[in-house]
Amino acid sequence: QVQLVESGGGLVEAGDSLNLSCAASGLTFSRYTMGWFRQSPGKQRELVAGITYGGGTYYLDSVKGRFTISRDDAKNTGNLQMDSLKPEDTAVYYCAESDYRWGPHGPYNYWGQGTQVTVSS
Repeated sequence: QVQLVESGGGLVEAGDSLNLSCAASGLTFSRYTMGWFRQSPGKQRELVAGITYGGGTYYLDSVKGRFTISRDDAKNTGNLQMDSLKPEDTAVYYCAESDYRWGPHGPYNYWGQGTQVTVSS
């Protein structure tokens, strides 16, 4: 079965960096769009960044210039490099995979369990 496993979350101070990783198995990773979502208490889940199977990227406005999404199809992994972290970035971060063919804003088929990112001020 398909498994997505996130790692790399933690507690950091404002201005620090974290690199989240997502290891995928059970699917042809190169044929899927990968998205990183986040959800904090009382807020809706939001798409933070996405990368299509063609390499096109999307970023939420509030993370542009600070976060970088990447993928390694040979290793079935994806990453979200988060720099200059802010307290408002605090959330549970999820990686997800979508077979939607027209960008990262379609429905997602598979989800990881999430990793907590906490940024203190």
